[in-house]
Amino acid sequence: MNHKLKGALITGTVIAALAAGGVAVAAATGGEDDDGGDRPITGTALDRASSAALKHTGGGRVTETEVGDEESRYEVEVTRTDGSQVEVQLNGEFEVVGAEGDDRGGEDDGDRDEDRREGDADRD
Repeated sequence: MNHKLKGALITGTVIAALAAGGVAVAAATGGEDDDGGDRPITGTALDRASSAALKHTGGGRVTETEVGDEESRYEVEVTRTDGSQVEVQLNGEFEVVGAEGDDRGGEDDGDRDEDRREGDADRD
């Protein structure tokens, strides 16, 4: 085998191996997310997070969960019976640290302002 061809084959093999290794690393770490987001809550953490979120919203149905959300340790999306959705942010102790809601499905709920972070209580 000539020396140039042998070098080209070795280079191609090394590039292919590096590419395959990169794909494996991306798959193992979740790919596009550096912060671990987009992973659903599981196990007893799911039970505790769901319970805390439903208590905060006054009921509804848990429709999505996420560990390591950019704003909190846990995020639980609750869909209320009127179709509106609330994203409840929880810390590692399953305490509500904030919530965001949309107004698509229901009436204003008066006392509860889901669009306000709990840390903004000085506006009351």
